[in-house]
Amino acid sequence: MNIKAFIKQNLQQYTIYTSVALGVVVLTTILYLSDTHFFKPYFGNINPLLLILTSTLLGGVLLSVLLKRGWFVIYRKENQRGFLYTIGLALLFAATIITVDVKIVLPDNINVPYPASLLFYPPMGFFVEIIFHVLSLTLLLVILTVFSKEKSLTKVIWWCIIVVSTLEPVYQSTFSLSGQYPPWVTVYIALHIFLINLSQLLLFKNYGFISMYSLRLTYYLSWHIIWGEMRLALLF
Repeated sequence: MNIKAFIKQNLQQYTIYTSVALGVVVLTTILYLSDTHFFKPYFGNINPLLLILTSTLLGGVLLSVLLKRGWFVIYRKENQRGFLYTIGLALLFAATIITVDVKIVLPDNINVPYPASLLFYPPMGFFVEIIFHVLSLTLLLVILTVFSKEKSLTKVIWWCIIVVSTLEPVYQSTFSLSGQYPPWVTVYIALHIFLINLSQLLLFKNYGFISMYSLRLTYYLSWHIIWGEMRLALLF
């Protein structure tokens, strides 16, 4: 099947992804044109609009690979249950990290302030999904299905999910959390991030990319945006 026919056959998948990607690019553009400093701690001097735009294009290619091989999808029509899981898990994870924050009081500058947060977190969440999840998962799956002697695709996918779930917590522990907090806090936050990633990838497996991204968005809305603003008044 050629590319044109494949896209036509999966038009709804691509339409949904393109709509989300376009929204992410628009939000990035608005924030970048109004204030560039919010992205600098994460992207340095690299143009954030270029990085976000590149990630949306990369994501489209990688998701096409996963879709074509029948491994994962962008969206399932039956994923209403997936969205219920998404909301429930996101609120649970947000509640637990808020409890830790109230207990030990994390620094006052851990969140991008409102209203910039409304523009910042959706693109950053999308970027993280593409780099830490979609890219890593696609590369691992392609490599293991080519070189591994394991015949069960289900087992290969499960191993990939476990490995990919560790990437973000390892990165956060190494570059963002190391030395800032007591050891138990660092361990807890790393475990917390691992469980979020694992939950997301299970949603990706069962319900598609949109459900996975929605969990992060809902979590960011609860923890970084809503609580991020409330904590400044309540804890400082």
